[in-house]
Amino acid sequence: MKEIMAIIRLNRMNETKRALSKAGISSFTAIGQVLGRGKGLVDYKILNGAKEGYQEAIAQLGDGPRLNPKRLFSIVVPDKKVKTAVNTIISVNQTGHPGDGKIFVLPVFEAYRVRTKESGDDVLDNE
Repeated sequence: MKEIMAIIRLNRMNETKRALSKAGISSFTAIGQVLGRGKGLVDYKILNGAKEGYQEAIAQLGDGPRLNPKRLFSIVVPDKKVKTAVNTIISVNQTGHPGDGKIFVLPVFEAYRVRTKESGDDVLDNE
């Protein structure tokens, strides 16, 4: 079993949910709004707005890097579905621009369904 943590743009949430469901991965957890940043230090939309004289953009510029709102998906899948899940997330979220997101794949050693006490891969979607 693996956990796939995917950090994606806010506006890609619904499309990502639909694509995962279509790929046979219907169970996941989405954590509302998370804040973070990659290695880029500048939000170019704000910088361009400041250059054009927009006061709202100028007010947002600061000395340090800004944290940007994103969504965090957590999906636990059997090993055989990892590539499908990762490729699905990439296909929906890849724009070629900074901020497309990150995907992390982590091992999961055990899982339990609370209601039935089942454990292991039996608790996962196995379509």
